[in-house]
Amino acid sequence: MAAEPGLQELRELVAEFQPGRGHVLPALHKVQRTYGWVPRAAIEVIARQLNTTPALIYGAVTFYSDFRLHPPARYEIAWCCGPACRLRGGEAIREAIQEELGIGLDEQTPDHRFGLHVGQCNGTCHEAPQIWVNGRVRGNLTPESARDIIRSLRDGE
Repeated sequence: MAAEPGLQELRELVAEFQPGRGHVLPALHKVQRTYGWVPRAAIEVIARQLNTTPALIYGAVTFYSDFRLHPPARYEIAWCCGPACRLRGGEAIREAIQEELGIGLDEQTPDHRFGLHVGQCNGTCHEAPQIWVNGRVRGNLTPESARDIIRSLRDGE
């Protein structure tokens, strides 16, 4: 698992942002791009830099699905919850993956190899139902083919 960055490192990273709410998202995006996640310490540092409250920063992190409060798993699996995927058996895909990994949505396996979360429709509905593994579309799935993907990732290491 990735180590938490130091406070000084975080301060230097967001030093360019001036106080004001207009810089909340740019500061969060910079932290996310740098570390792949938003460490809890970054919430305090950004709040102090922008002269606002940690609650406001935390609210932005938890409101926008692009931000994460933990390091990403080696394989981040986004399950599409869009209408086309749901109509074509997406719930069964999610259930198969959860069963295969032994985790729920917004959880990671204990070894941090797999993470599962909800993904919003990306417009590739012709491949429904689908998941994205580290951003790569894996579509036209059945519960068994979804399990096969997980098994091949697990066995491929």
